[in-house]
Amino acid sequence: MGRVVTGILEAENGAQVASRLREMGLFITAIEPLRAGPGEARSLLDLLRGISLRELALMSRQFATMVNSGLSLVRALSILEQQTANPKLRRILAQVRADVEQGRTLADSMAKHPQAFSSLYVNMVRAGETGGVLDDVLQRLSTFLEKEYALRQKIKSAMVYPVILAVVATLALLFMTVFIIPQFVVFYRELDVGDLPVPTQILMWVSLMIRSFWYIWIPALALGAYGIGRWIRTPAGKAWWDRAKLRLPLFGPLVQKAILARFARTLGTLLGAGVPLLQAFEVTGKAVDNVVVEEGIRKVRSSIREGESIAVPLSSIQLFPPMVVQMVRVGEEAGTLDEMLVKVADFYDTEVEATVGALASTLEPAMIVFMAAVVGAMVISLYLPIFKLVAQAG
Repeated sequence: MGRVVTGILEAENGAQVASRLREMGLFITAIEPLRAGPGEARSLLDLLRGISLRELALMSRQFATMVNSGLSLVRALSILEQQTANPKLRRILAQVRADVEQGRTLADSMAKHPQAFSSLYVNMVRAGETGGVLDDVLQRLSTFLEKEYALRQKIKSAMVYPVILAVVATLALLFMTVFIIPQFVVFYRELDVGDLPVPTQILMWVSLMIRSFWYIWIPALALGAYGIGRWIRTPAGKAWWDRAKLRLPLFGPLVQKAILARFARTLGTLLGAGVPLLQAFEVTGKAVDNVVVEEGIRKVRSSIREGESIAVPLSSIQLFPPMVVQMVRVGEEAGTLDEMLVKVADFYDTEVEATVGALASTLEPAMIVFMAAVVGAMVISLYLPIFKLVAQAG
């Protein structure tokens, strides 16, 4: 005797629910519409929530396991749809499954949802479908996404303490400016100390401007940040910012290593999945999301069309160190370019981790010294009139 299974399935109507349950091999005893109570209504947070790399990586690995086990795409997508916790990803999987049921390919169905599946993801799935190795491609994708997620988490975790330190220090300076300095203004006015030293006057003027015109400088800062953000999203602004990031002191080498890691892993993963070389370079240029790399990749693609190897045009791009160029050349000659690129990516992942650790350990004491110097200068400026009075009394 079979066991009783109950659950919730999202669909447009009861007929669609019945059809999907039969596809899953279940015998239907009852279908009832779910009446959402106060706690069951979809929250605004769910509606605004995005799809993380971690969720996409987990979904890809589960998908690969089911495809490898012989399940049909429709059935595998139905199971993924049921067990995915993210509401946004669940709705996208439902639409992908519906398109596959209508005869579209999996890659074409996923391409309709760029907010979830990037051009890298779609092109690899298309290569896997064409070559009959979809399970292997999905495994590669899940590994790629997990590595990308781990790299981002390392950078974020290492930057948490310096950011918190900067925020706390800024708040402390604002507190002194808004609440402490005005007390000294009243104190010196009551003492009638006469002309205050220039540093003290400057400090008190800054405090007055911040307290008296907060309704001007706060909106001005907000509008300035918004305007800069909008400009950086324009082609000219993005080109300037992408180049500036590589020239930043301390942070420039970190950005370069992170770009090299993403470039090598993306290209290696695409080539390993069977994506054609020129198409793989095109997708990689978009995935890396940096104008400098995109320009370099265009030159490499043009050279490849003309019959040159990858290493020759790559060596003319300043961003790529000699080690990367040599490893690419060796990979081309040995016919193991995808494996060599993955090794390059692993190397730079380690380099990024080490650089982030060193940067964090350098920033922390540097910020502490800087803030101590600023606070010290403020305190000395505040007490200069007292030193002047003591000197006059003596």
